[in-house]
Amino acid sequence: MNTHTEQTPQKPPYLMIAILFVGAFVAFLNNTLLAVALPTITSDLGVSYATGQWLATGYMLVSGVLIPASAYFITRYKTRPLFIVAMIIFALGTLLAAIAPTFAVLLAGRIIQAVGSSFMAPLLMNVMLISFPVEKRGAAMGMFGLVMIAAPAIGPTLSGYIVEHFNWRVLFEMILPFAILSLLFSFWKLENVLPNKKVTLDYFSIVLSTIGFGGLLYGFSTAGNDGWTDPIVITTLIIGIIGVTWFVIRQLKLETPVLDMGIFKSPMYALAAIISAVLSMSMMGGMILTPAYVQQVRGIEPMESGLMMLPGAIVMAIMSPITGRLFDKIGPKPLAITGLIITGISTYLLAKLQIDSSYFYIIFVYTIRMFGISLVMMPIMTNGLNSLTAKLYPHGTAANNTIQQVAGSIGTAILVAVMGERAASAGADIAKEAMASGTMITEEALTQQALLEGIHLSFLVATLFTVIALVLSFFLKRVTNSKKAH
Repeated sequence: MNTHTEQTPQKPPYLMIAILFVGAFVAFLNNTLLAVALPTITSDLGVSYATGQWLATGYMLVSGVLIPASAYFITRYKTRPLFIVAMIIFALGTLLAAIAPTFAVLLAGRIIQAVGSSFMAPLLMNVMLISFPVEKRGAAMGMFGLVMIAAPAIGPTLSGYIVEHFNWRVLFEMILPFAILSLLFSFWKLENVLPNKKVTLDYFSIVLSTIGFGGLLYGFSTAGNDGWTDPIVITTLIIGIIGVTWFVIRQLKLETPVLDMGIFKSPMYALAAIISAVLSMSMMGGMILTPAYVQQVRGIEPMESGLMMLPGAIVMAIMSPITGRLFDKIGPKPLAITGLIITGISTYLLAKLQIDSSYFYIIFVYTIRMFGISLVMMPIMTNGLNSLTAKLYPHGTAANNTIQQVAGSIGTAILVAVMGERAASAGADIAKEAMASGTMITEEALTQQALLEGIHLSFLVATLFTVIALVLSFFLKRVTNSKKAH
């Protein structure tokens, strides 16, 4: 039986949304904060870099596994206690990571952080959807986009600065006060605005979700380093595909599914999910390839390379609320087409970078690319969610976050693998040509040129992803009618 104890507020609860914003911001920021700091942390704690990568991989895996289950928790439990519990878990994980005496304790802290943070974004998105009417939702979700995009983008720059000037533990120590403040304010001002009802949790679905999404995320995240032919990569990907397929089939048969597949019956939601997935593949891969070029080909220090990426992050932060307001006025299609054309052209220009490309040119093209992406992601996602009934919002947001995370992982793996394979073959060709012509070439110059060739091809593949998304965007239609739960 439905127990709608909470009503949609007449006036949006701005203070409550601000509290949720802080929680989501620290969760998103935390996701990318260790990217530049890993070498320092692994050296300090005496573990290999491959082992240290688990601080990032483990966090991603736990988040990816729990996000599909967030729909159940948001439907079953009230907003206030759910956020408070999630933030307490996140804060405890952050504290544990900050004081960790060993790598094992640090990894445990990161995993506990991931458990808490995995509910932040879905909670905030659902509160935003139910608090604003369709005609004002673009501007509201644009502000959410500022958090979703800007926080991860500034993570590497901030991380580079802190590692260069302070101890790596400051990365966690600076997050902890924000987490505690958000928690304290939530006790004071958080309200139960989301409707909830008693639903049963199918535990076997959670097992399948863990095996399926965990297998896919782990397989694709390690394929970039270990190669597609690695037995562990192949095995985890096969297990992941079987797990996800079984999970989907089971959801279709359950009376109260963990993740309601009925969301994909909406053509605009299904189309938005596909475009978001393809664009995530291009975007996340590009965020890996650009630092690879800047640091490994050009030899620029991590801190400086982070600063080079910062203007792009700032542009995305500024544009996200503006894009939201434009979405309310003109709908998703013009924004998506314009944004994807800009993204496609700028990605192609990154495929033409040379060893002597100027700093200004690199920063300019990367920033323009971020500008293009800022016009696309949030409008497409908001339009897709607008096409759902209110009772499907938790399932729509959960599926959307999961799809973006898995697609980003797949895109990164594909582009890194393409880069590695092309660099290896190009290196062999360059060495052969040098020997044939009797030209002397240093190992450093050979490595740089080979890697540049690999990055060129990877950016061309990323351009292809963007073109696919562009073609699909021509089929977008604006959703104007606000649908309520039956």
